[in-house]
Amino acid sequence: MIQLCLSSCAEDDLKKAARLSKKVALNVDRTIKVDIIYSDSAKVKAQGFAPVLDKVTPANGAVYQEMPKGVKINFIDEQMKIKGSITSDYAIMRDTEKTATFRRNVIVVNEKLTFNTEELVWDQNKKMFFSPSGVITKADGTVLNAVDFSATEDFNLINWSNGNGETYIPDGFGK
Repeated sequence: MIQLCLSSCAEDDLKKAARLSKKVALNVDRTIKVDIIYSDSAKVKAQGFAPVLDKVTPANGAVYQEMPKGVKINFIDEQMKIKGSITSDYAIMRDTEKTATFRRNVIVVNEKLTFNTEELVWDQNKKMFFSPSGVITKADGTVLNAVDFSATEDFNLINWSNGNGETYIPDGFGK
């Protein structure tokens, strides 16, 4: 017994198939052991380190820089001392949007707090950081679960819309 199977494609289906079969052209330039300096108005603001930096230039679309093996960025003060840092297991900088997105095991540290999250976005135009959620640990031991987190570039002003946590009140407080 022979079984015969027939199928047909409409003209619209063929057009869709042709579009899907087009190759997407990417140009990737890889740099190993990257050390990047970020400055504003001729003042060093940050120094970044990445084991791998891929500059990706799609055939159609905006150029972006990807750090698939993670990144560490140290924030520098006027005396050229480190005042804080961001580390993550992955990061992507989109030149056109002027954003940097840090993902997986993101940790922000400065003298006032530590912020842990799975995603943190820096908006260069707004000079702000944003995260859907994370854990804030303050120097006094206060721990907060923050939702809709935002912070100024220097993390001096932080906001969140909803959250809960645990705080410590020193002995003799309120007496």
